[in-house]
Amino acid sequence: MIGELLAWLFLHPETSSSVVELARRFKVSQSTISREVSHLAAAGLVREERRGRLRLVGADLNNPLARPLTELLALTYGPAAVLADLLSGIGGVDEAYIYGSWAARYTGTAGPAPRDVDVLVVGDADDDDLADAARSAERRLGREVNVHRVSAAAWRSADDDPFLASVRSRPSYPILEPGDRS
Repeated sequence: MIGELLAWLFLHPETSSSVVELARRFKVSQSTISREVSHLAAAGLVREERRGRLRLVGADLNNPLARPLTELLALTYGPAAVLADLLSGIGGVDEAYIYGSWAARYTGTAGPAPRDVDVLVVGDADDDDLADAARSAERRLGREVNVHRVSAAAWRSADDDPFLASVRSRPSYPILEPGDRS
């Protein structure tokens, strides 16, 4: 979870997030996020700001490690953080998953570093909006992003679509899951 937290903070340096928001995003308790943020702040990697009882956290870009850490996070955790941000703003995206080589490496499967990111979007989102999001992600990540959209019915169907059978049988990383937007 610490990698995902760092990626979110360093790949969104223009924003500060509350501990409550971060706990919700990463589906952990507020005390877990608070503890991790305290460790990161003590290491000088994040900055904290208090607004009343609200504790806001953001990447400390003045740390000499900020730039190389951001580059490393973009290569390792970046696709999930960047794509979650971009796809959550598109209507009709019910679910989204990274699959293929990036998901395989993330889950520990040995192999060469991924050169692209494959994304499965479930829902009825507009293809032009998805293409725009993919291009934006490519600019931020420095690698190709391929989006494949399927309907919710097709995703839930047990039919023998070879592509979906392949995606289901291999590692995937959830970007947006059902109920993430509620």
